[in-house]
Amino acid sequence: MNEKEVLLSKFIAHLKELVEMERRAEIEAMRLEMRRLSGREREKVGRAVLGLNGKVIGEELGYFLVRYGRDREIKTEISVGDLVVISKRDPLKSDLVGTVVEKGKRFLTVAIETVPEWALKGVRIDLYANDITFKRWMENLDNLRESGRKALELYLGLREPEESEPVEFQPFDKSLNASQRGAIAKALGSGDFFLVHGPFGTGKTRTLVELIRQEVARGHKVLATAESNVAVDNIVERLADSGLKVVRIGHPSRVSKALHETTLAYLITQHDLYAELRELRVIGENLKEKRDTFTKPAPKYRRGLSDREILRLAEKGIGTRGVPARLIREMAEWIRINQQVQKTFDDARKLEERIAREIIQEADVVLTTNASAGLEVVDYGEYDVAVIDEATQATIPSVLIPINRAKRFVLAGDHKQLPPTILSEKAKELSKTLFEGLIERYPEKSEMLTVQYRMNERLMEFPSREFYDGKIKAHESVKNITLADLGVSEPEFGNFWDEALKPENVLVFIDTSKREDRFERQRRGSDSRENPLEAKLVTETVEKLLEMGVKPDWIGVITPYDDQRDLISSMVGEDIEVKTVDGYQGREKEIIVLSFVRSNRRGELGFLTDLRRLNVSLTRAKRKLIAVGDSSTLSNHPTYRRFIEFVRERGTFIEIDGKKH
Repeated sequence: MNEKEVLLSKFIAHLKELVEMERRAEIEAMRLEMRRLSGREREKVGRAVLGLNGKVIGEELGYFLVRYGRDREIKTEISVGDLVVISKRDPLKSDLVGTVVEKGKRFLTVAIETVPEWALKGVRIDLYANDITFKRWMENLDNLRESGRKALELYLGLREPEESEPVEFQPFDKSLNASQRGAIAKALGSGDFFLVHGPFGTGKTRTLVELIRQEVARGHKVLATAESNVAVDNIVERLADSGLKVVRIGHPSRVSKALHETTLAYLITQHDLYAELRELRVIGENLKEKRDTFTKPAPKYRRGLSDREILRLAEKGIGTRGVPARLIREMAEWIRINQQVQKTFDDARKLEERIAREIIQEADVVLTTNASAGLEVVDYGEYDVAVIDEATQATIPSVLIPINRAKRFVLAGDHKQLPPTILSEKAKELSKTLFEGLIERYPEKSEMLTVQYRMNERLMEFPSREFYDGKIKAHESVKNITLADLGVSEPEFGNFWDEALKPENVLVFIDTSKREDRFERQRRGSDSRENPLEAKLVTETVEKLLEMGVKPDWIGVITPYDDQRDLISSMVGEDIEVKTVDGYQGREKEIIVLSFVRSNRRGELGFLTDLRRLNVSLTRAKRKLIAVGDSSTLSNHPTYRRFIEFVRERGTFIEIDGKKH
């Protein structure tokens, strides 16, 4: 082994250690919460549903579908695609795990491999850590091919990249701007890899869709992936009318309903050989029914006899060892038919595999999440290029799965926004992404998209200056958008509210630094923070916006701290979305109300000092941003100080007085 190989092996082994630590941390966090919170409390925070009865409503892809319902409405964070554990009372004592495939007002449908008797009456369902993802990361690291190894060598600086030469092309999408075209031209001319740096609202996905179409036009086969199902669906949707042969791989339950016709499962049903496949399955089911009219050779009946011995005795028509001839005959018949059942289902599986192979081989673009790119069926195709969206939210083990299956790769993301969330303190290194490592080492292998289509120019100005060297411009179509365009009237509340809520005042900071009741606090036993005064101001802001005719789904409330999110949620009513910053990545709203929370005499900012969090918070709003915070605490950090100065100069800065209003 030469020095390069030694370094590479060491790094791969190190990655595997980190993955194992993170896996343990995630399972531990879930179990700890199950231990700490009662079923009722877990239901309150949306991670469990109690008092359910189930009934088997069908079978799909070798799983039983069980619909769990109750009379009361189910309000829960558990959603389609989540892994759940089903238990009688203590989820920690159950190993019955399934996937949620459908969610209704009063029911959840779960796909489970086996359904024990007890699991249909008076059970609870708990959200569970998703172990499958970690398994796929590990399997891929154990089986790295040349492409995967090459990517790591580039990341570690053990290999020099090739130069990217821009390639001329005729765009299908005529409305692409110059920076988008430049990125595509260079990506097309990259023999190893290329990075598309797409800040907030700059049309990153649109650029990737054009790139995918250009690659196919050049006769290339594309594997397109992203970290989340939502992002994959986004690309599928935009490719829908392109005339390309698109195949979406993934659990049908995790694909949005509108896109079902692109799924592999659906395309199999449209294949010429599907009738034959269905017939095999019907024969198998009928044989199963016939088999089950005979006595199954359970241990208590067979008394140590092997299948072969039972069949031999049946031929002779005799019994043995206290097993009567009639029972031997019954069991032999069960065994004979069972062999046919096995063979029929085996034939069906082989035929399905053959159909899937044909579909994948004929496809222009195969789309899936990074983790599912590790499925065997993806390997039925050979890919010229992997195009990976959300690459700055995916760990290295995650993006290596699609990279490993293609000759070259294009990553798109924004390393100035939040990295992947890592629970384990010891595995924090996993939050450094391949994109980040490559763009730092080889800036010339990237192109930044510079025109944003999301927000009013005034809202964009500070983040552009602070995080992107002032290079981002607002597109004409959004430059001057305000709430007035949506028919929102002028406020008439008196005192400072009229200034704060005026549609033309798009950037507002409500400063609590003169108030005696401004300070943050901590709940007992919690690492998080909450701020009652800010929660109250946020709630009043939201109520007044609604009075002005703003629709609830135009408003998003963001705060960095879980406890503050819970406090505000309990105050603003159910139809307003309140999330932590991490829950808002990649999303946007007409109005964002932002609570910074931190206010203390020591000037401590805690994890607000991760400026990527600030960047995400400031770039979700399209027409209005109202930030609530204590300028005296926040100003201890230079970036926050500059933000507050910026609002004083270019926005609307409101000091609320020491009196309680």
